[in-house]
Amino acid sequence: MDEETAADGRAQLAAGADAYTRGDTAEALRIFEDAARTTTGDVRLGAIVNAASMADELGDHARSLSLYREALAAMPADAPRLRPNALVNMSQALQHLGELDAAQDALQQARELLADSTDQGVLRVSCLLSLTAVALHRQHWADAAELATESLDAARRFAPQLAGHPLMNLAATFFETGRRDLAVDFGQQALAAFEAAGDRNAVAETQQNLATMLVRLDRFDEAEAPLHASQQYFEQAGLGYRAGIGLKTMAFLAEGREDLEQAKALYIRSLAYFVESCAVLDAADLRMRLATVAFKTGQYEECEALLAEAFDAYTERGLGLHCAQLDFWHATLLEGAVAAEDSPSAELLARAVDLAVPAALAIDAVRYTLPNGSQRDQWHRKIADPAMRLAFRFAYLAGDGLLLADLIETQCAGTTLNIDRSDDGRAGRLPLELLDPPPELAQHPGAAALQLGAALAEVAAGAGLPVSPPPRLALAAEGRIALAPYIAAAEQRYGRVIRDSRVLTI
Repeated sequence: MDEETAADGRAQLAAGADAYTRGDTAEALRIFEDAARTTTGDVRLGAIVNAASMADELGDHARSLSLYREALAAMPADAPRLRPNALVNMSQALQHLGELDAAQDALQQARELLADSTDQGVLRVSCLLSLTAVALHRQHWADAAELATESLDAARRFAPQLAGHPLMNLAATFFETGRRDLAVDFGQQALAAFEAAGDRNAVAETQQNLATMLVRLDRFDEAEAPLHASQQYFEQAGLGYRAGIGLKTMAFLAEGREDLEQAKALYIRSLAYFVESCAVLDAADLRMRLATVAFKTGQYEECEALLAEAFDAYTERGLGLHCAQLDFWHATLLEGAVAAEDSPSAELLARAVDLAVPAALAIDAVRYTLPNGSQRDQWHRKIADPAMRLAFRFAYLAGDGLLLADLIETQCAGTTLNIDRSDDGRAGRLPLELLDPPPELAQHPGAAALQLGAALAEVAAGAGLPVSPPPRLALAAEGRIALAPYIAAAEQRYGRVIRDSRVLTI
């Protein structure tokens, strides 16, 4: 490619970047695709990667993945700049398509290529952010918190303008593990960081994420302004996937206000966006919400079908905790049906028990994977305890005295410390030691929010004693393992270990 052609290609790339900055993602895609057709060499590869990124933002995840693979096939295996960039960005499309294993593999390849790099700090941060996103999808909360903290530290050193992303990931992690006031604080700090950096697209995404948290906390009035501001931006920019998320949140808000007709209409519009963009995990989550509306309006068969579709989507991708949470939610719906009947049938109660007990055991087991006592306590009180209470309630209503006794025994058995994870017997996770930022970053846009976010992260990640999953309880007088059939059912249904191999005789 001659110098004039190369210069024209670089000008096209700059024009595409300008269009994206203005919020015209569709025009940016057109420009990058034109550049890919008319250039060669690294300029062409860069144009294909940029076009793939635009296609992903516009919700055409399958097209995006095809373009990334085209670019990767055409570049050297050790291309020091283009290859890790393409791998990191391709992982986003793979995540949207629910291909989490492939996304993880791409990111690990990128991380290895970036290990010795001294001048690609921004891309290293992006790689860590994407690894955090995969951990969040998988609900591996301890890994997500560790990666989010690592990416926050990397952002402080290499890319302060990206600081809002790890802050938002920390918000998501703490929200889902029960520390919800702290999560809202992180979300607000992320929003402040993006506003200071002038990143309009990230501001809208963070407004949407923050609104989602506020809606889930029943703080509907607070959620209205950021939700509608972000929705207006995404619809005007033609970002269908993000518009679908906004519609889902609006529907959830309508559902919370008991406007079920409006909620259903919004959920259906949202589902159409997700199906069109092949965002299978978002579509599965959306079907859970539609199932809830169907149940509340007496459409029980539709409810069951929607939940089954969602369960299958999670199972196919190895997302066992999602499946357990879906079963718990299904059981809460059945609780309403049980309460509505003077004499609920034995079949209905048996169905409720079969859903609630394995789900409660799997959800409760998550706390043993969390890195410190505070997080374990929050998970127990906010998330696991409600699930276990429902299991107790259904066991009682079903008149299953043996199940009740087993649940009591296992809940009273306590937690086993694991003090062998390091040579000196201390926990493997230590308190964070966040580095002070270089002096030249003190005046950088977003620096104040970044400093406060780092302080919050340090407080949130206090070390604790590591624990092992609880042992199986052998009831000596009866010669059996407590809850054995339910433990087996949970581990088979969710593909997760929820009890240690050790057996404790009582």
